[in-house]
Amino acid sequence: MFRFRSSIKKELILLLSDKLGLTVMFVMPMLLVFIITIIQDSAYKIVNENKLSMIVSNQDEGEQGEALVQLLSVSGFFVIEENSDLDSASLEKALMNDDILTALYIPGDFSVSLKAKAGQVSNTMMSELGLMEKDSSETAVAPTLHFYKDPVLQENFSESISRMLSSYLDVLENKLMIASVYELMGKELNEEALASQMLNNKVKIEKHTASHSEKTILPNSTQHNVPAWTLFAMFFMVVSLGANVVKERINGSFMRLKTMPTSFAMVLFGKLLVYVTVAILQIALIFGVSMLVFPGLGLPVLVLPEAMGAFLTVVVLSSLAAVSFSLMVGTISNTMEQCIGIGAVSVIIFGAIGGIWVPTFVMPDYMQALTVVSPLHWCLEGFYILFLKGGSWKELFPIISYISVFVLVCQGITLSRLRTEKLL
Repeated sequence: MFRFRSSIKKELILLLSDKLGLTVMFVMPMLLVFIITIIQDSAYKIVNENKLSMIVSNQDEGEQGEALVQLLSVSGFFVIEENSDLDSASLEKALMNDDILTALYIPGDFSVSLKAKAGQVSNTMMSELGLMEKDSSETAVAPTLHFYKDPVLQENFSESISRMLSSYLDVLENKLMIASVYELMGKELNEEALASQMLNNKVKIEKHTASHSEKTILPNSTQHNVPAWTLFAMFFMVVSLGANVVKERINGSFMRLKTMPTSFAMVLFGKLLVYVTVAILQIALIFGVSMLVFPGLGLPVLVLPEAMGAFLTVVVLSSLAAVSFSLMVGTISNTMEQCIGIGAVSVIIFGAIGGIWVPTFVMPDYMQALTVVSPLHWCLEGFYILFLKGGSWKELFPIISYISVFVLVCQGITLSRLRTEKLL
């Protein structure tokens, strides 16, 4: 037991003397999680809470242009700034010069064209019902709106705005079409009652987040980002631990330890135990700060899963995977430069194909097939099952199996390499 404690003490002295390594393992991951979560939270809010700025140049000489602007104003999604002095070209230039993301140009014939199109549809409907002769005059052309967007606005946002505009145009067109039908039938239309019915009696859509448990889980930027970027930072332990292993191999420390009256396997186990503890402390520190500090910054608080036993298992296995990978890279590298290069690049690749940066479901099929080789993917899936899906042991079984196999493979390669170098 004394030899084992001495081995642990040696690793702690080495660890604490490596100030840069401690910074990489604790300070930088914390900054990474803070920065990414704040950025991602802003992206969530611009979709769910914040309003998009929009300049509207309404050149319409009728009523429908103003009606469309009113619909956009009361929608709650836009901050409307009207400037009808701008023509189409000036509107585009104003959008590029001002801190505004979108612009809408409503042409002067908007009402006339919309009424003509609605009248043509209602005439066709009445003639199909046999209530009147079909009007075979010139075909009406639907009006064209010009929507401008700042180049920084992502395509998915602009598509959402386009669909929103289309839905409001449908409301106006349907209202005009019904009014035209009433007019053709010689009936009076209560426009206010019709508008109220069309706007207020829409089919409601209730959103539900699927979950393995009965607990309602609300996905947010914190629940998504904190586990993902904590894992990414944790695997970067390879820079510190891997370099440490290479240094001990090069300067002969491993050989001297072998000459001492103790098992070298015990020395390796001591190293493994110290760094697994460090990895668990990394998770505990980042998760703890996410629970205590994030609410003070206006960020969503991190909510731990109910299945605490399964959660602790995933934490320990993820830590073991990160340490085993670092030991493997440290033993197969001949120089510290090789170790840092191989370790850092491989963690970035594992993170990219593992869904840390971009969700795997948006990747091409062949890239999704490659995710199985990334330990970060499986560790992340384990956390997502617990944090986002309310899962437990049953759902975690394949995850635990893969991570265990990955740990065994890394340990096997490490031991094989050390035997080749006659260090075991």
